[in-house]
Parts: sequence; structure tokens; C-alpha cells
Amino acid sequence: MKEREMAGESPDAPDQKNPSRETPTESSEEQPADKAADRDATPEPTAATGLKEPDAADDGAAKAQNPTTDDEPSTDMAPPDVTQVIEAPAVVEAPAVVEAPAVVETRAVVEAPTVAETPAAREGDDATRELAAPDITAKPQASTPKADSRTTEARTTNRQPTEPRPVAPPEPEPPKPATDNRPGSDAATPPAKADAPVVDEDTPPPLNLLAQLTNTPPPPPSLARTLARKFKIWTPLAVLLGLVFLTVQILRPLPDPTLALGESTSSFTVDGGRLSIPWPKKGQAAVKVVGSGPIGTFGEENPVPTASIAKIMTAYVILREHPLKKDEKGPEIKVDTQAVEEGKSEDESRVEGLEVGQTFSQQDMLKMLMIPSGNNIGRLLARWDTKSQDETAFVEKMNGAAKALGMKNTTYTDPSGLDKKTVSTAVDQLKLAEEVMKFDAFRQIVAMPNADIPGLGRIYNNNDRLILAGLSIRGIKTGSNTPAGGTLSWAAYKTVDGKDLLILGTMMDQHVTGPDPNGANSLVLVQNNSKKVIEAVRKALTSATAVKKGQVVGHIADGLGGRTPVVATKDLKAIGVPGQKLTITFNAVGTSIPHTAKAGTAIGNLTLGTGTEAQRVPVALQTDLTEPPLTAKLTRLG
Repeated sequence: MKEREMAGESPDAPDQKNPSRETPTESSEEQPADKAADRDATPEPTAATGLKEPDAADDGAAKAQNPTTDDEPSTDMAPPDVTQVIEAPAVVEAPAVVEAPAVVETRAVVEAPTVAETPAAREGDDATRELAAPDITAKPQASTPKADSRTTEARTTNRQPTEPRPVAPPEPEPPKPATDNRPGSDAATPPAKADAPVVDEDTPPPLNLLAQLTNTPPPPPSLARTLARKFKIWTPLAVLLGLVFLTVQILRPLPDPTLALGESTSSFTVDGGRLSIPWPKKGQAAVKVVGSGPIGTFGEENPVPTASIAKIMTAYVILREHPLKKDEKGPEIKVDTQAVEEGKSEDESRVEGLEVGQTFSQQDMLKMLMIPSGNNIGRLLARWDTKSQDETAFVEKMNGAAKALGMKNTTYTDPSGLDKKTVSTAVDQLKLAEEVMKFDAFRQIVAMPNADIPGLGRIYNNNDRLILAGLSIRGIKTGSNTPAGGTLSWAAYKTVDGKDLLILGTMMDQHVTGPDPNGANSLVLVQNNSKKVIEAVRKALTSATAVKKGQVVGHIADGLGGRTPVVATKDLKAIGVPGQKLTITFNAVGTSIPHTAKAGTAIGNLTLGTGTEAQRVPVALQTDLTEPPLTAKLTRLG
């Protein structure tokens, strides 16, 4: 019975031709050829006694591990010979082969082709042939042809029995339909392709894999190697960024150089203590030296009626709209009926004796406005300028001019100042006086104690008491009425260091105690009080050296930490009264300071004081002015 099982024949096969249970002992080469045909006609046994029939899942796992299966005939094996399968008499004596389930269920089938490739596989010995029968009977599908005895013998030749190794059961595959893969069969199917290799999730990393291949353990991780690896990665990027940064720093535009004055030269205070100015007991006043700045103020800056000093703004607007040069007559202006009628009024200052249609030059009209303070002439000039029947449009021009000059506490309601609603302050009127005195034609007129007007006669200045006082007073305008009391804007001169200095002052809201018809007595009061102030200022006015020639007054800052000293090329004289603090500023030549220049190059002017009459001296470089060094360019952050 065992012999029949090893031969691959089933004891229950219906087409069994040999009733005897003995196994023939003839060699495979002596078997008749008709037995091979009988073998092909005999269906493949489905099970052998004592052996476990592999299921479809086992067969699928075997096929996946061994691409050379019964579905794909082997090309390097001998032609099938069934006599070799039933030949080995020693099969009966090897029960271990029958009992070993590893032949059917384990990886023995996968490893068989490797043994079959050796020459010893075909020669074999009896002990090796004992393993042939279980390999043949392990085929699960009945529709597949029976295994070639020689192929089976070759697969088991020189193979030693081993202990079965536990393996994980393969995942079951769905049963495949039975096919006839015999040569010449119409139903033959193409050979199945081997499945893609399965990647193990536990595949070691490259370093560990290399260590396994070279039998060298991977280097243990360390902080030094980690830092070295990061250094290799980040160093090129850091170098590139550094080059970009250096290029940008070098090519960036340089900051504009600036001149910074030293603390000792930012201002200058005239020595000699502080001047005590004899201010009035009441009202308000302000004094300044043109070019040096304010000397002092008195009283609160509350708007008060201006009286006739409002005519200063009227003259300013007329000269701004219709400029005149010194001694120039200007256009002719015709007298209208309203000017003639207003000249007959007894309650205001006016010019009498005018006739309708009479003409006077612009210069003569300004003389009649400023010297005898004709109210009717002020209104006539306003109508002539705007070509209107009233003075409203001209008053708007007066207020516009006041705003432009920064006269914040001033409001004009008429061109003569007779209206008490026309108000201002001493400080505001001082701003107007400095501006209007820039007109040569105006300075010439207000300095006259009297004037002859063709066709009218001689007119007299209401300020002749001060003009003739011997204090070099040259105007400007008086004002008086009951609401305003006495008001006065004056101009006086003094020559200091060969230069004529203009002293300007305004005094307002001066009222006498007692009778004061139309402010006549208050006008005398304001003149007397103003004379005291003029005398004190003229006497104290002096000059002093604020900056000496060659003195370092500051430096040019290149914006990156570099400094180049600058010096004054001349003595800078300050003109003022003792205790007066003067401001020193710098004005560059041109629009900006250069980045490079030679020593001695004039780069600007030092200015002491304010306005066009301020004292100025050139300043120059003490050393060469150069661009900032490379290190400063590279390290700048701003």
C-alpha cells in the first residue's frame, strides 16, 4: 500500500490496470513506451494515503514564491519519464517523508528548483528518491497534468530532510478555474506572471543596510556628526546670503550729509547784563532790531482799536498791488465826489480843498495818506484799487494780507482805522512795520516831516515832534481817537560798525487821565512814551563777536558715523542790546551738501539773527570731506 502511495497512484482509482500492490523493480530506462501513454491517460490522483492534500491557499503561496510551476513548463529539465516515479524501492522504507507536513505546506517546493540545477540532481541516489513521491502528490488541482517523474526526481535530488520551520500562513487566494495546460490543448492559458516583490515595512535605513552588506556596524549617532551635517548643509546658503548682503550694503545710496552746529555756536547772547527798557505804565508795546530779532515786549497781547495806524496796511496793499520805485510818481488818480464830501468832516483827520475830477499821482496820494493821515484819501485809494463804489473788497484784501503776515490778532473793518472794530496788537503791528519798510517808496514818504503837493499846497506830518527830535526817527505813523487813545508805530536808525541798523517799535492803548478830545492828548502821551524807549534802545545797541575766524562751528555728518569739521572764514558780528539772545543757523550753498570735497571748500553760511538783514559769514571744510569707509557701509543698519 505504501508503495502505491509513493508511486502517486490511488488505491481507489477506477482505471487501475495493475491489481498487484507490488512495485516493479525495473529501471526507468527499461520501461516500455506504452506506459508513458497510459500515464497521460490516467487522471492525477487527488490524495495519497498518509499525506495531507494542500488547499488552494497553500498552492497560491507556493506559486507566488516559485514562479516555475505546473502552469508554466520548465525549459531546463529532462523530458518526463513516469518510470522514474515508480522506481525507487527505498520509498517504502522512508516513512519520515510521508509524515513530514513541511513537504506539502512549507517552502520545500520553492527551494526545489535550486537543487534541480545541479548535475547530482539527475543522477540521484535511493535515499534522495524517497522524497519524490510527496512532491508529486502535493499538486492540488486535478485539471493540471501529472508531474514529470524526472522533474520531480531532480527537484528532490540531494535534498536532506530538515526540521519543519514554522511560517506564517499565506493569505488565502480565491480558487482559480481549472484549466488544461497540456501542450496542444485549445484551452491552454498564458503563463501567470510573478507577483511584484513585497516590500518589507521593516526594511532597514540605508546606513543600516550598508552596514549589513559590509558587515560593518553603522556609526552611533552623536552631536558632533549632527552638527557637522548641518554645517555642510547650511554653510553654502549662509555664504550666498552673506554675499548678497555685502553687495546690497555696498551699492546702497549713501545718506545725505548734514551740518550739525556745536552747542556753543547754536546761539549767542550779547554780554553786559540785561537791558532795562522804560516801558509805559499801561497799554502794550513791542521793540525789535531788524536783522537781530526781538528785543522785548510789554503788556498783554489783547486786540485793541488801532486808530490811524490801520493806514499802514492800506499803504502796504496799494504798494503790493501797484509797486513804486523810489522817487517814482506812479499813475494818476482822479478825485471823486465822495472824497470831496468826506474832506469837509470835522470829526476826523482829512485832507481838505479837494475838487471833483482833480488828479494826483499815486506817490502824492500816499503822501496825503501817511503824512497828514487823511481818512478820505484812504477810502479813495481803496475804491481806486478795486474799481468799486465802496471799500468792502479792499478791506478783504487787507485782512488777507494780515493773515499772510501771521497777524493772528488783527481784524480790519475799514481802510482808515476810524472804525473802532478795526483792532490789532503791538506785536502784530511790528510784523507789518518790518514788511512795509522794505518798500523804498514807503520809507521815503514816512520820513518826511512835511511835503508839498502840486495843486494842493504843503501838508504836515503828525509825527513831526519825534521826527525832529534828533533821534534819527523816520516814521512810521501815528494814530489817535477816543476808543484807541494814542497809538504809534515808529522807525529809528543807529549806525553800528559802519552799518545802519533799523529799530522798529509799536505802542498802543495809551490813554491820558482827563479830557482827551478825539484822543489828541493821548497822541502826545504815546509819542513821549515811545521816545523814552527809542532813546534807551539806541543807547544800548552794540555789537559783539559771536564767532571768530577759523573757529570750528560744527561738523558735516555723513550719516554713518563720520564727521568732518567746518570753520568760519570770517568773524561773525552780533548786533543787539545787552542780554539779548540771538539765534545762529546754517544755510547750505545750493540744495544739498556734497559727499566729497576738498579742505577749504565753502559749503554754506552761518546766519546770526532773522530776516534779510541778519548777519552772515561763510563756513568751509577744515579737512577733506570723503565718503564713509567700507566698514561703515557694510555695518550700517538704517
